[in-house]
Amino acid sequence: MNIRNLEYLVALAKYRHFQRAAEACNVSQPTLSAQLRKLENELGLQLLERTTRKIRFTQTGLRLVEQTQVVLREIEALKNMASSSYHQSLSQTLDIGIIPTLAPYMFSHMNAVCHENFPEIELEIHEAQTNQLLNMLESDAIKCAIMTSNKDTSKYVELPLFDEPLMLGVSHQHPWARLNDINMGHLKNSKILMIDDGNCLHSQVLRYCYQFELEPDTRFVAMHLETLRRGVAFNRGVSFFPQLSTQHGNNENIKYLRCIAPEPKRKVVLIFHRSDPMRKKYEILRNAIARYMERYFIDFNVMA
Repeated sequence: MNIRNLEYLVALAKYRHFQRAAEACNVSQPTLSAQLRKLENELGLQLLERTTRKIRFTQTGLRLVEQTQVVLREIEALKNMASSSYHQSLSQTLDIGIIPTLAPYMFSHMNAVCHENFPEIELEIHEAQTNQLLNMLESDAIKCAIMTSNKDTSKYVELPLFDEPLMLGVSHQHPWARLNDINMGHLKNSKILMIDDGNCLHSQVLRYCYQFELEPDTRFVAMHLETLRRGVAFNRGVSFFPQLSTQHGNNENIKYLRCIAPEPKRKVVLIFHRSDPMRKKYEILRNAIARYMERYFIDFNVMA
């Protein structure tokens, strides 16, 4: 059954005149008449009582007109929905969460990657601590998040982005300032300035403190990396900084040392719901970010 023939039927019911109905449908009157006869033959039903004076629908014809009007409205709604979805896909917004120890330092990288790979997508960045981002992901306030891998991210799809080294920040007045790298074993019993335990960096640094017998300095606990950086600059102690953040510090009284044997690192991942239909786009985004950051770390090591 041709939908166009159903449209002819509804037009004839509206105008009760073959010629006017044909004009409304942009076809000739003989074409409209022939198609309606074809519709009757396909259905095996008489829809019209044809007389020379006026058009009269049979009871069957009137019921079919009513049902057809409903069907045509549904078809139009489907067309509008498909068109709306298409235009939305052309100008889509991606809400992505990032932890504070990454957001300021990855923003330019993220913009470059998305502009190159998804020019139709506008990024909306939400900076928050790990537990807040997980809550936002659960409530659908964000679609995906960039954070460090931990036990709470295992329920999501977790795509690895890069392993970020942690560097040791020391004041230029500190004896270690003359070094370029330092063995982790040499840090034993050193006082380590800490960041607040609401920050994922806290648990990572604390783990290294236990592993290498370092001493967390409970008298100095910073809420932000810049505060931590200030404490190191004033030679209150030493601390660990994610490598990305070491390129953006405004304080020149700090030297960053590469840690070796082993090199402490944190695993940065992109997470999202397992049922998210945009998985393919996230995988493309992940691959693009991973390639971009691989080049960044190579350049960083060359300049170091």
